[in-house]
This record gives sequence, C-alpha cells and structure tokens, in this order.
Amino acid sequence: MPEVTFEVDVDSSPDEQPGSNPFNRWHPDIPAVVEADPGETMRLEALDWTGGQIRDNDNANEIRDVDLTQVHYLAGPVHVNGAEPGDLLKVEFLDMGPLNDRWEFGFTGTFSQQNGGGFLTDHFPNAAKSIWDLEGYTVSSRHIPDVRYQGKIHPGLAGCAPDQELLEEWNEREQKLIDKHEKDPESTHDHPTGEAEPPVANPPTKEGALMGEMDADDAEAAAEEAARTVPPREHGGNHDIKDLSIGSTVYFPVYVEGAKFGIGDFHASQGDGEISFCGAIEMAAYIDVEFDVVKDGMNKYGVDHPIFEPGNRGPTFEDYVTFCGYSVTEDGEQHYIDSHTAYRRASLQAIDYLKKFGYTGQQAYHLLSTVPIEGRQSGVVDVPNACSTLALPKGVFDFDISPESLGEHEDRGNISITDDPLG
Repeated sequence: MPEVTFEVDVDSSPDEQPGSNPFNRWHPDIPAVVEADPGETMRLEALDWTGGQIRDNDNANEIRDVDLTQVHYLAGPVHVNGAEPGDLLKVEFLDMGPLNDRWEFGFTGTFSQQNGGGFLTDHFPNAAKSIWDLEGYTVSSRHIPDVRYQGKIHPGLAGCAPDQELLEEWNEREQKLIDKHEKDPESTHDHPTGEAEPPVANPPTKEGALMGEMDADDAEAAAEEAARTVPPREHGGNHDIKDLSIGSTVYFPVYVEGAKFGIGDFHASQGDGEISFCGAIEMAAYIDVEFDVVKDGMNKYGVDHPIFEPGNRGPTFEDYVTFCGYSVTEDGEQHYIDSHTAYRRASLQAIDYLKKFGYTGQQAYHLLSTVPIEGRQSGVVDVPNACSTLALPKGVFDFDISPESLGEHEDRGNISITDDPLG
C-alpha cells in the first residue's frame, strides 16, 4: 500500500481533522499540504462530499436541510514538483475504494427544490434519501429492493487550482448568468422551473468556506472571491464522469506553480448525468495516484480542458433496455436540437417504465442516478429534434426487466421522503 499522505477522520468535523483540514473552495492561495515528485505514488483519503452531514438512517430531513455552502470537501492540495503554468498534470488512478474500516455505507439524495433542486426537480420537488450497503465494490439498498450490482467507483471531482486571472473570469461570467436569471427567470434556457429556485449558479460566499490550512485572516478575505466547487470548469472540477474509474489517466491543465491538485466527491457508482444531483452513491474513500508532468502540455496537445483515458476496470454489462427522448417538452413544446430536453424525456420514459415493475417514481429516479446507465447524444443534426438515449443495464436487477416480462409486479416499498420541502 502506498504511503497515506492525506488522512481523514470520518468521526471528526472537516475543520477539526487530526491532520490537515480538507478544502472546499478553489483559490490560488490555498496552501498545498502534500508534496509529490513526478513518478511518485501516494494514497489520499477524502470525506464524503458533505463532510459527514448525512448518516446511515431513514431520515430524509438530512437531505432537505443539508448545508450546500460547505460542499465539496477535497483532499489536498498536492504540490507536484516541477509543474508550472501551461503544463499538463498527468494523474493515474491506480486504485480506489471505500474506507470500509471506518465507513460502511453510501447515500443518494434528491434535493429539495428550495435547496439545490436537480435535473427533474419539477417532477420530484421534495427531498428524498436512500442508503446503500457497501460490500467492497458491490452495492445494494434497503430502500430500493431487488437491485444488487458491482459499482463503477470513481472520484466525482478533481482538478488543479486556478490562477487569479482564471478565477476572476469564472466569477465574472457566472455572475452575469445569475444577474440575467434574477431579472428574468424564464429567459434561462432549460431551467427546470423557470423561477428563481433552484439557482443557476453559486457565487462566492465565505459562509461555509473551508480554505484548507490558510491563515484565518487570509482565509476570510480569500473566501470572498474563492470559486465554489459545484461545477466543472477548464481546470477540471466536478465532472462526475463515471468512467474515470480504476486504471484511468487524466491530464489536467496547470495554472499555478506546483499545480495544487485536489480530489474528492467519491462515488461507489453513478449513472451518466447523475440526474438527481446528489445522485451517485456518495461515500468517503481512498485513492492511490501517481503524478507526472507533461511540460508545455497545453500547447503541445492543443488543449485547455482536461483529457482522459478511461480505465478498463469495473462492471461490464451486455444487455440493456434503452429509452429515447427528443427535443419536445412534457407540455408538447417543440425545441430546436435541444439535447437537455431530450435526455429529460428519455429519463422520464425510463422512470415511468420502472414504475410498471413496482418501483415508485423516486425509487426509479435514484436508480437512474446510481446504476451505471449509459447516456448518449445519439443525434444532433436532424432538425428540429436531438435524440438522446438512456440505456439501463438488465444485469443490476434480481428479476427480468425486459418488455416481454411486464405484468403484475409486487410493491417494492419506497425510499425515505420528506413531506415538507421548505424545512
């Protein structure tokens, strides 16, 4: 086992870790707490993305009331010797897994429409929660019966620190979107409600900020402009790509000396899109990584965003039931080559289909968020409709979900749902 260079205590709060505290903002001045040479292998541990706000119980109010100003808690930053702006940081994901000696469950959530929302928040506005048992890489849930499979474990979030110029660019462009939406919510294309909530972006706020090991006074000032970790951006960030599993190699653009690499938001499994937002099987985890530096890599490879080579570890499925969606809203409004609407329609088709097998809509929503479904943009040129597809693997179920098996099916219970979305 490689040396553990960043260790977490899942029973302690994020800001009271025995060793170095994690960080939950992007800022060039957050100091590195780990040093690595090119070619060096090490183990990093990470808290779950909420920092322990969600526990192994049936109380959905934890999801409803989660403090989203705190997320995501990341391991690092790691200073990689020799990395300079313009380089690419090559990171190999050698191994990863749950912290089974300290953390034995995963969780999935639907956020309240008033606190985060999600891809289908207009259909599922209330907070909901499902708990998953983790047996190595195999997952199952008391809240979603008759499903058991090997997950495709991966970090949802990884990247390098931005420089000051890039940070200011992020804040400026995202604030423009926020201002536009506040002025006219209906003008925001594909917003799920056309109203103020859920928000279209998350501006900097010092509330909930944990700036790693920065001096307290410096941290408070930096938090005023530090970028939230919610979206993916040019440096990497919250991509939530399920295929970045064991054996993957990722090339991250470097913007500051040493790269200041951070990683976290680990998932035991996830479907393409992570559609319920807190939609993967979230967990605390470890990862073994090896670093290298590609000098002048951004110019050499002609990229200013991450590129990756997926690993070949993880479950393989051969049989699927696939659903199609097109650029027509549930109300029958025609959109032009709108892949977002098309994927919504494919997702809703799959949810309605799973309800025929005894699952509730919320159970089906969580299934599509956690099972390694294959989402595709299958067509983007046949005006006026884009075609998106969602392929649901049959092998994750303990029964046959083929169309010819449809008939009377037993009630499969429900996940934990709060009936008070406002808290």
